[in-house]
Amino acid sequence: MMKVAKGIALLGVVAMTVALVNGFTRGDFGGEGSQLLSMPWGIVSLVDLYVGFVLFSGWILYREKSLPVALLWTVAMMVLGFFTASVYTFIALQASGNDWRKFWLGKHAG
Repeated sequence: MMKVAKGIALLGVVAMTVALVNGFTRGDFGGEGSQLLSMPWGIVSLVDLYVGFVLFSGWILYREKSLPVALLWTVAMMVLGFFTASVYTFIALQASGNDWRKFWLGKHAG
């Protein structure tokens, strides 16, 4: 099961890398962002996304040993979104030594 989780995390890294590169190279952040913010469902989508970012960042803050490291991951999450979450998840899975408890709880795993 741990291999499946690692595979999903890696797929997330690849998918988000492709999406971010596409967005940055072909998109107009200012123009498209203003269009998104002008639509009610665009606002709903952004609020939904950032609630997810905050919740995921809470998990990072809980499990990390170092507050400065956790804060750097949190800033990366707010800027790069679930690309960061995918990378963080893969690293946490690798570091867990196939121990789900250590993966989920980090420094609190005992």
